[in-house]
Amino acid sequence: MSTRRRAAARMGGYMAAPDGREAESTEEIPMHRLSINSRASLDSAGLSSTFSTDTPLMVTEADMENRVSRLQVEPPPSTGNIRSGKRGQARTEPLNPLDNNFKKSRYPANVVSNNKYNFITFVPLVLFEQFKFFFNLYFLLVALSQFVPQLRIGYLFTYVGPLVFVLLVTMGKEGHDDFARRRRDKEANSQRFTRLTAEGAERVASSKLRVGDLVELEKNQRVPADMVLLRTTESAGACFVRTDQLDGETDWKLRIAVPPTQKLPDNMSLFTLHGSVYAEAPHRDIYDFVGTLTFDSGIPGTEHQPVKVPLGVENTLWANTTLASGTAVGYVVYTGRDTRAAMNTGQAKTKVGILDSEVNRLSKILFVVTLGLSLAMVALDGFKAVWYVTLFRFLILFSSIIPISLRVNLDMGKTVYSMGIERDAEIPGAVMRNSMIPEELGRIEYCLTDKTGTLTRNEMELKRVHMGVMAYTAETSDEVTRHLRSNLQSRSIGTTEEATAAAVAAAGEAGDETAGAGLARGHGRARRDMSQRVFDMVESLALCHNVTPAEESTDDTYDGQMGVGVARPMAYQASSPDEVAIVQWTEQVGVVLAERSLSMMTLRMDAALPAEHLRAGVAPVLTYEILHVFPFTSESKRMGIIVRSQLTGEITFIQKGADVVMARIVEYNDWLEEECGNMAREGLRTLVVGRKRLTRQAYSRFEDAYAQARAAVAGRAEAMRQVVTEHLEHGLELVGVTGVEDRLQDHVRTTLELLSNAGVRVWMLTGDKTETATCVAVSARLVRRGQLVHIIAQQRAAHELRAALETLRTLGECCLVIDGDSLQVALDFFRDEFIAAAARLPAVVCCRCSPTQKAAVVRALQRYTRRRVLAVGDGGNDVSMIQAADIGVGLVGREGRQASLAADVSINQFAHLARLLLWHGRNSYKRSAKLAQFVIHRGLIISIMQVVFSALFYFAPIALFQGMLLVGYTTIYTMAPVFSLVLDRDISDEIAMLYPELYAELTKGRVLSLKTFCTWLLISIYQGGALMLIAVYLFDTEFVHVVSIAFTGLVLNELLMVALEIRTWHRWMLWSILGSLAVYIASIWVLPAYFDLAFILTPAFVWKTLVITAVSSVPLYIIKLVGRIYAPPAYAKLT
Repeated sequence: MSTRRRAAARMGGYMAAPDGREAESTEEIPMHRLSINSRASLDSAGLSSTFSTDTPLMVTEADMENRVSRLQVEPPPSTGNIRSGKRGQARTEPLNPLDNNFKKSRYPANVVSNNKYNFITFVPLVLFEQFKFFFNLYFLLVALSQFVPQLRIGYLFTYVGPLVFVLLVTMGKEGHDDFARRRRDKEANSQRFTRLTAEGAERVASSKLRVGDLVELEKNQRVPADMVLLRTTESAGACFVRTDQLDGETDWKLRIAVPPTQKLPDNMSLFTLHGSVYAEAPHRDIYDFVGTLTFDSGIPGTEHQPVKVPLGVENTLWANTTLASGTAVGYVVYTGRDTRAAMNTGQAKTKVGILDSEVNRLSKILFVVTLGLSLAMVALDGFKAVWYVTLFRFLILFSSIIPISLRVNLDMGKTVYSMGIERDAEIPGAVMRNSMIPEELGRIEYCLTDKTGTLTRNEMELKRVHMGVMAYTAETSDEVTRHLRSNLQSRSIGTTEEATAAAVAAAGEAGDETAGAGLARGHGRARRDMSQRVFDMVESLALCHNVTPAEESTDDTYDGQMGVGVARPMAYQASSPDEVAIVQWTEQVGVVLAERSLSMMTLRMDAALPAEHLRAGVAPVLTYEILHVFPFTSESKRMGIIVRSQLTGEITFIQKGADVVMARIVEYNDWLEEECGNMAREGLRTLVVGRKRLTRQAYSRFEDAYAQARAAVAGRAEAMRQVVTEHLEHGLELVGVTGVEDRLQDHVRTTLELLSNAGVRVWMLTGDKTETATCVAVSARLVRRGQLVHIIAQQRAAHELRAALETLRTLGECCLVIDGDSLQVALDFFRDEFIAAAARLPAVVCCRCSPTQKAAVVRALQRYTRRRVLAVGDGGNDVSMIQAADIGVGLVGREGRQASLAADVSINQFAHLARLLLWHGRNSYKRSAKLAQFVIHRGLIISIMQVVFSALFYFAPIALFQGMLLVGYTTIYTMAPVFSLVLDRDISDEIAMLYPELYAELTKGRVLSLKTFCTWLLISIYQGGALMLIAVYLFDTEFVHVVSIAFTGLVLNELLMVALEIRTWHRWMLWSILGSLAVYIASIWVLPAYFDLAFILTPAFVWKTLVITAVSSVPLYIIKLVGRIYAPPAYAKLT
């Protein structure tokens, strides 16, 4: 077996020893305590006395055999038939695939499906999404009215063509996006996995896996479905999984194979077993599972009655997790949408931007204007004859007030904005996956972000070790090494070990409390020099942890016969990255964790030798016997270990933990609180380290009391904790304090500061611990210097949380930190009150959040504040939050591409978010707003001219401009210049990033509002009236002259208005205006039916046209210029 595999096996046993008892053999099988639901299930089966909630987390295989033989769990009443089970219900399936007929219709297919449509629903759903907007529904009714002869005005194509074009463009975009999603799903569903059959192994696609299949997984392979772990390559049946795609935590999770199947000689022996697997109904809770594995035959003990083994979450492999060690065989229990991952991932919804909603609201106002004008025309005409037909004809005649080209222009503009984002060299790798809502980036007021992999790299580094009188950093590690070498050489480590050990043993036999004091100076009360204090600190850090060394090489790093270690770089695995960071620091200073088993730990003392000797490849070692381990828990906030040195025979209790709990355990000092505060302000995770030497008599007393507590039937866990507190956790010598930094992503602090100055409130939602999340919030400057951090944790009762919310309301602008339990109570009972109190805060940190909770927070914030919410994450656990937000941003990071593929925007770094919002968001929103206003203005002005014309000519519902003039006005004559506004910008990108406060103005929605709409309405009324009245006043003898002058003035006015509105000229803007003008002039010769060439070539036509254009445009430009001088906008002051 390789060293890494041996390490994983040892780690499996070590990790699961929270009761702290001494390991009895290498065959111990770790077991978690049953959850409340598991306990309830066992109670209902009459097993509460057999399997109590106080059962230790570590039991031997012999213990498991005894317990399994005693368990008689009856199957639930609803599962009496072995074939029972439907989608979303509990199921009981044969253990042996040979006994299963695999009915395909009984459970969901094991497929990933993110597409929104299928072949049948595509057209109906797309049409529904389009016509649920009043804007499109209105034009559908107008187009249908043209099939009624009495209502037809002009050419049918004039009304039907634009609507069909808009629908075809929209359906094309939706079809393209859905096809891309379907293609990505197909790639995921086509991944190959090894399925075990009676004939051997076969490779099948993930989509072909079924409930009841046996699947073999390799290291670093994704788990394709929810499975029960039956076998691993580790003798103890342990393996590790990475769950970052499920819960966002990068810590490795320990999983245990079912003991009877783990003992089988090989995988094919599974086909000799007969029995069944019961699994509860699928649900979202990834931390809980209740099941039963029943063996009818094939294993010892089944000769007389079936053997039934309870299954818990420690026996499961959830879909979308990754096997981190060894090889494993699992039994599929949930597939497809029944998996935990699928149930915690929301369905993709069609997102609609706030600008589209505002335009839809304005279109309703425009309809009211259209209806009012039509009624006015009919009323002024005296409601003659069939006035209602005349009313409908006027409604159709004035329908250009609501321009159908508005949606086309806005959608095309969004495509341009998306291309600009993807081509920005400052945001390499950016992908706009949802090109329908880029302007949403300019209206964000809340940013909800993941922590691990988004704000941080999840790369821990020990930045500081403080020992009261001295502090060491990474830059002063050489000084630590010199102290260690001095201490080790003074103790003759590696040269007189045998003699020293004999002397210590002799002293120990006499029970002397100072045994080995001459060799291990300072471990008791004797005076110590600095080198001894440094050694104590480094030794404590190298021993008190849950880390196991692992190497890819099969060569050992320790030669037991020679008593020396082979100097070689080490790799480590642990459930927490900060533990690895501490052990890596001890390796850096010269104390290397070389070997670890359930009962022994070996440290290689590289610091004992000069560099030239170290390069020779050998170093002395110190070996310690592990007597007890007390693991870290979120309740205790500390971990401890009792070790016996084989060199000195000395027994030492070492403990490290949070300063709030260690302060009362260590001896009095005057520097701990101050230094912990200093490190916390720097965003470092602090751990206080203490130790004390135990005499043999003291350890014997503890061992006796601990054994009695461990044998207690009721209250075992509490009794064991009480013994540890009374015998060990007092009077510890304060060795030092460590500060570990979770390294932030590049420029995170700058980005968060920019967002804060831009008026964006940042919430951090993470699955990590409260202490860790708080440290990262401080380190990232999410919490400003001197700002109060208010923590709400462990509030599981409604009345407790109500009181906590009342307290929160009385506080000022603090940073709220709330854990998952309290957050769930808040969302269930006090959602509006909680959001009301939290929404006003500058920063909120939600810890221990499940994917479902993240999405619930997003929806609650949207519902209460009615503001735009952005969610950013990088893992599969962030997908629900990303999909629920108004706009979701996915990072391509270490946790994979799942969040990136499900997001509306994909970027590579969190730092790119600032430019995405402050620059591209600003441009997208302001350009779309200006484009919408101009298109509305273009429709309003021609409708006002129609109103004036109809009023002057006896209220007749006759079109002023017909056929190609009406179609050409909104297309070839003015479309390119108006659309070129998507290239305009009011400020440079440097100013946008330098003054983020400008972004806060956008969130108020003043760029496109009722006020600006009324302004453009008045402008259109003035210009339309001026153009028509002056044209009528100046026309000669024929009606065609009025049309020629009015239409030419209309086109020139629109081109001039575009030119006057541009802030930053682009070459395409100039070419679009000049090109459109040239096309119009050329069309005069092409359309003789509408233009009198003889009249147009006269000087009278020229001067009349120029007068009309000047009267309609120049006064408005003067008013606008005066307004910019006396009341300039905020951005104008910076340019």
